[in-house]
Amino acid sequence: MSFYSCYRSEIEPKHLIFNANCGEFSQGVGYICNLETVGKIAAEQGYQNINILWKQLSALKTKLELEGFAHNKNFF
Repeated sequence: MSFYSCYRSEIEPKHLIFNANCGEFSQGVGYICNLETVGKIAAEQGYQNINILWKQLSALKTKLELEGFAHNKNFF
């Protein structure tokens, strides 16, 4: 089963870069959660790693000047 969704933002390079990095963030969180689930890393280490990924994504958003990018202002 495949799911498709439309890209719902203006097609600009900075939006595409941020979208790609959101996907990488999501994939990284998935890996970290899986490692924690199977006992390869501790919960605190997983939290710290996810926090690092979040800070990197937030810094990229600021760098790309995407202040109004998310519809929900509380998202970032």
